[in-house]
Amino acid sequence: MEKGINAGYTITDRLAVGNSEFVIGHNESAPAKFVTWKCKKGEKDYYWGNYCNDRLTALEDLCNRALDEVHYLRSLQQEKDTVEKPAQQDRKKKHEPER
Repeated sequence: MEKGINAGYTITDRLAVGNSEFVIGHNESAPAKFVTWKCKKGEKDYYWGNYCNDRLTALEDLCNRALDEVHYLRSLQQEKDTVEKPAQQDRKKKHEPER
């Protein structure tokens, strides 16, 4: 894994979900030694930092943020499927002979 640096924190972990990436940064000399950020996959523009004092809390936050993104993407997929299914049913009805 490529280790980058952002705001004085060394990126130690990355987790990609869809087009998003969540990272943990570590800086031993900072008041909050760990941070989690979100960024667009493949970019280095980190935002929405959550600062933590220990690695375990940072890891939990990283996983929770990634899981929230999974749930969000799943809800989008379900909405898309709901819209597509009635359209497919309408097409099937047009091909059925009338009784």
